[in-house]
Amino acid sequence: MTTRPDPSLRQLDIELPASPAATMKLSELMGVEDTSIPEVAEVIEGDLALASAVVRTVNSAMFGVLRRVETVAEAVLYLGMREVAAITLELGLRTQFPPSPDMTRIWDTARLRGLLMGRAAVSLNLHAWRAQSAGLFAQSGQAVLCLHAPAEYPGMLARHPGLDLAGLLDEETASFGLSHEVLGSSLCRAWGLAGDVADYVRERPHPRDVWSQRPQAVRALLALGAVADAAIAGVDMQAIAEEVSEVSGLDANVLAKAVAQHWQRINDASAED
Repeated sequence: MTTRPDPSLRQLDIELPASPAATMKLSELMGVEDTSIPEVAEVIEGDLALASAVVRTVNSAMFGVLRRVETVAEAVLYLGMREVAAITLELGLRTQFPPSPDMTRIWDTARLRGLLMGRAAVSLNLHAWRAQSAGLFAQSGQAVLCLHAPAEYPGMLARHPGLDLAGLLDEETASFGLSHEVLGSSLCRAWGLAGDVADYVRERPHPRDVWSQRPQAVRALLALGAVADAAIAGVDMQAIAEEVSEVSGLDANVLAKAVAQHWQRINDASAED
């Protein structure tokens, strides 16, 4: 399938949500190697609602903090800049889409995927911020279509559950003139995220035999994302890792082990609630 933007995108009456100023600034900061903790905290603390939401989210069971944090700076010290920035990005995304059961499912899964990919990326010596952002934005195009066609699109999602997205892509294209990965990739670029992240979102639903056409960094993200999706779906992670190892250049056993270990830790933290 071609990777050029679908011209029908220009024909649809779909406006991609604008990035909140705080999340755009954070994306810029996280692209700079010597960004400091006070810089990250200052951006988040500049938005009172966002700051309080970050503190509340960090204190949730999923992150397993040892004691309650009360400030953004404490949250950054506990979790690190990458995870707090990802929480902020997630909250920024959520605010751009009206809540609904389908939106909630998309963002809850996105949080898990992003957290898992970011943490596993550290173990695999991959770019952790890009991995976490890729996981978070993976289904963002589906959120845009939920917003565009709230009566039609949720039923479409229900007809195509699971990890095989080919049928969903076909139905989206037939109904809207394009499929969700085009919108998701465009949203990544509109929000100023790295090109590798946008490419991951664009290629994620497509057959793995075309992944080899992408740069190595994108192939590694795609492989990590495939195993993370398998963990979330309860599918055999080792089997998926073996399927994607050759195209990604990652060792299947190391990949599966990294994802499995961090998935277990996330589940353990949540079980303590």
